[in-house]
Amino acid sequence: MSFLSYLINGISLGSIYAIIALGYTMVYGIARMLNFAHGDIIMVGGFAIFTMVSTLGLPAPLGILTAVVICTVLGVTIERVAYKPLRGASSLAVLITAIGVSYLLQNLALLIFGSNARQFTSVVTVPGLKLAGGALSISGETIVTILSCIVIMVCLTQFINRTKVGQAMLAVSEDQGAATLMGIDVNRTIAITFAIGSALAAIAGALLCSTYPSLTPYTGSMPGIKAFVAAVFGGIGSIPGALIGGVLLGVIENLSKAYISSQLSDAIVFSVLIIVLLVRPTGILGKKIMEKV
Repeated sequence: MSFLSYLINGISLGSIYAIIALGYTMVYGIARMLNFAHGDIIMVGGFAIFTMVSTLGLPAPLGILTAVVICTVLGVTIERVAYKPLRGASSLAVLITAIGVSYLLQNLALLIFGSNARQFTSVVTVPGLKLAGGALSISGETIVTILSCIVIMVCLTQFINRTKVGQAMLAVSEDQGAATLMGIDVNRTIAITFAIGSALAAIAGALLCSTYPSLTPYTGSMPGIKAFVAAVFGGIGSIPGALIGGVLLGVIENLSKAYISSQLSDAIVFSVLIIVLLVRPTGILGKKIMEKV
């Protein structure tokens, strides 16, 4: 039963990575840029929920909704102020800007909340399950995280494939110039993409901090990096790839901690990524992009 417990917890952790990875994969797939400040938006969402629920005493659903709104506005603002002026710049300039935004958010959080870890109160009220006569215990946070990931993936896939905005996103991801000629507002489409990714980051922050209830200004850094690895692992730009990459990454990390070494688990995760990219450079579900000359 211990293996099954580790596996379920790994799927739960991987589901959080998958939700975060969606932000990376959508922004890269549509805007062709890597938003390395995405992990820190998770941290902002965590502190927003902490302030609303623990400090102001608001109900958890209202706290989560407030965090989603704050992170959505923050994501759109970052895109408008930091990234939009660099739309035609080199990828290196955008990357450096993204790293700068990441450090800016971390240091603002340090100034406002300090460096001491805050004890995050779980926003999940679903009771856990005990199976096999109590030998296998599944927490409510694990159940909600896995179900949330599945619902988000299904809804996002339907949104992309069945709505005009989703079709506009697909068109912009294929060719921004051609999309503009067809009457699509590229700037608006990219802003909506950042809004969706940032809203999902707030939800991921709620799930992450409920499962691992310690909140600091650096809470989103490592999960953000690992989620980026998951996006690359599954094939960055692919929504199903984000799900597959996130779940596989979480399972590998959790099983590595349980059966090999908790200190080497991160090294094992990145080693697996290197091996996968050596065999398949575009990731599991990634597609080769033909460069126009």
